[in-house]
Amino acid sequence: MPAKFNRRHFIAAGAAAAATPLLWRRASAQAAWPSRQIRMVCSYPAGGQTDLLARAFGDFISRQVGQTVVIENKAGASGSIGAAEVARAAPDGHTILCSISTTYVMNRVMMKNPGYDMDKDLTLVSIIPGAGLLLVASEKCGARTLAEFVAFARQSGKVNFGTYSAGSAPHITINELNKQYGLNIEPIHYRGEAPMWTGLLEGTLDVAMGSYTAAQPVLQSNRGVLFAVHSKKVAAIPHVKTLTEQGATGKFFTVSGFTGWALPKATPQPIVDRLAELCVAANSDPKVKEVLGTFVLEPALGFKESNAMYQRELPTWIESGQALGLPPA
Repeated sequence: MPAKFNRRHFIAAGAAAAATPLLWRRASAQAAWPSRQIRMVCSYPAGGQTDLLARAFGDFISRQVGQTVVIENKAGASGSIGAAEVARAAPDGHTILCSISTTYVMNRVMMKNPGYDMDKDLTLVSIIPGAGLLLVASEKCGARTLAEFVAFARQSGKVNFGTYSAGSAPHITINELNKQYGLNIEPIHYRGEAPMWTGLLEGTLDVAMGSYTAAQPVLQSNRGVLFAVHSKKVAAIPHVKTLTEQGATGKFFTVSGFTGWALPKATPQPIVDRLAELCVAANSDPKVKEVLGTFVLEPALGFKESNAMYQRELPTWIESGQALGLPPA
């Protein structure tokens, strides 16, 4: 018996020793990330909110890992050009996507072939929940509450409402308000927020909806009246009620957009987890805090929290987007 006992332990010990180099090599390969320069592909133009977030977080990550993080702007087609490029990249953590919920969610509804499949080709790593979007009425409309806007829309018979793209949150909001209140609001699509707010300033729009920061020129000029926010209150203007608080009942009024980072699908989970940890750690960095504060954004979430929010809100986004009835482009 003692001889058999020793022999079994000897064999087990030998097997463990033989496996150790392989396990060590795997752990070392993952621990060595990043081993070279990192590309962070921002799928929207330089100078915008997504780009500034990419640069602030990229700078923090670079300082933490000791490797350069190069921001490459690959804009176009609602973020699908950049997303498709990252989806085709080697799954080694050295190519990262920074984009928004339009890219991660709405393109599957709005496009026949965006060039990538979010579920099969990309892994969502960390997200920054979006702030509530502002609904601002023109001087002519003058609405200070949702009820006043609805009354103006009914009396006018037809009003126009600016959006920063077809299929965007403002476009869906128009559709939901039309359904609930029996209105005939016409969406006017612009290529981005800046020209949309200019349209409100010039008096060609009755209402526009967009981010707190981009809306400031209109509000500061007193050419527009803020009467509601979408999905959640904005810390800088806590007195302004949400659409839901003012009686809007659509499920879409409970979800918010987001900015987030993703990696190619087959990227090892330890690398995914490490990048998510870095994104969360960046919340305390002065440069990152400044950008988050500028756009009135919440801190970045960890991997589990990000994916839980994504999965929870995804069905509502898809259902609301499909309700627009737009044929995929």
